[in-house]
Amino acid sequence: MGSRIRVVSTSNVRAAATRSGDNPAREIELTPWDLQLLLVDPIQKGLLFHNPKANMDSVIHHLKASLSSTLDFFPPLAGRLTVVEHDDETSSVFVLCNNSGALFVYAVADDLSITDTLQPIYTPRFVHSFFPLNGVKNHEGTSKPLLGVQVTELRDGIFIGCTINHVVGDGTSFWHFFNSWSEISRGSTELSKPPTLERWFLDGINRPLRISLSKATKEKQKLGGYLKSQLQQERVFHFTRDKIAELKSKANKMVCSDKISSLQATLTHLWRAIVRNQGTCPQQEVHYRLLIGVRPRMRPPLPQNYFGNAVQDGTVSLKAEELLAREGLGKAALEMNRMVGLDAEERLVSHVKSWFKNPRLLTEDGMAGNALVTSSSPRFDVYGNDFGWGRPVAVRSGAGNKTYGKITVFAGAENGSIDVEVCLPYETLEAMAKDTEFMDAVSVASYD
Repeated sequence: MGSRIRVVSTSNVRAAATRSGDNPAREIELTPWDLQLLLVDPIQKGLLFHNPKANMDSVIHHLKASLSSTLDFFPPLAGRLTVVEHDDETSSVFVLCNNSGALFVYAVADDLSITDTLQPIYTPRFVHSFFPLNGVKNHEGTSKPLLGVQVTELRDGIFIGCTINHVVGDGTSFWHFFNSWSEISRGSTELSKPPTLERWFLDGINRPLRISLSKATKEKQKLGGYLKSQLQQERVFHFTRDKIAELKSKANKMVCSDKISSLQATLTHLWRAIVRNQGTCPQQEVHYRLLIGVRPRMRPPLPQNYFGNAVQDGTVSLKAEELLAREGLGKAALEMNRMVGLDAEERLVSHVKSWFKNPRLLTEDGMAGNALVTSSSPRFDVYGNDFGWGRPVAVRSGAGNKTYGKITVFAGAENGSIDVEVCLPYETLEAMAKDTEFMDAVSVASYD
């Protein structure tokens, strides 16, 4: 914890009661989508709210009680990972829904305010202290909680930071849980969108899946990326609906198309600015990696409420001079559009079959490489998370997976706007701030 954050209490929250027909100690098998994330960080996202104007003891009691009720619907989040070792030196990993409980931390930051958190150009490092389970890797979920919540009381508001083991779920699952918790907190006894816990597996494969878990590799990763993230700075760039529409129109006109989306145009504008301000050699190949949700892209589609990981990555590669050329915005955005539009199921099945032949666990170095990587989505319902005292003021993320070039996309507070959190060295971000071409599309976010 940072020196400005004082922990008041730490407790373990279990599911209030087992849902009808559910076995509280059942094992959930993990898919390649899940298993490949064992060596990296959990997901850390949180919401900043104005002061609930209620006694904080009552607020904390209410949040713990509503979390307990929410865990009834999300038994994996109250469980732990369990590993079964085989004679051939491979292992199988499961989520054991044993209701061991989630971590709940109540902390106070007496000298910090909403303005202190949001006003600085670069996200203050103390924001990372608003999250529990910092530095814990996903594979440590055998002994560490798979869900950690921290409620930090500021002078004029509260921050609810949530850490979810990435093996258990992706960004869609993360916000599904957060939305469900806020729904229960507002008084619901049932969920409007209950999760589907059954995992998807390719037909005809041997189950449970077996992987090699090298202790040396795990320890190396445990000592790695979290410290490395401290070398980067984080800045949130705000794009209004009108500026996004301008970028989309400009990109499509350049290539005589109407296919380029608002997000693709915005991310390409950002990509160009980063490459331009890094002084990249014109002949160097540059890469942009997107994580694409595949729930609606499967045949038949997976349930939208599928609780787990269902993400396929895709990369766009160009020479720097092509990206930065006069028509580069349109050309690169159209390449991004084509990559996203490729047959998701065909690529997925190919990836899964290849993974079975040579199971590969991602590492933070491997995830970043020399590519920019974008995660999250402006489609996630961030500002609908009303716990009973109003909508959030802003969203921020924790230290998890903050490698060079990590880009996180959120819906903005204003309708149709987008916030893009960029993790890069200070020198690059400073150069981007002086780049008129880039900053012409960036606006100052207004926080209610």
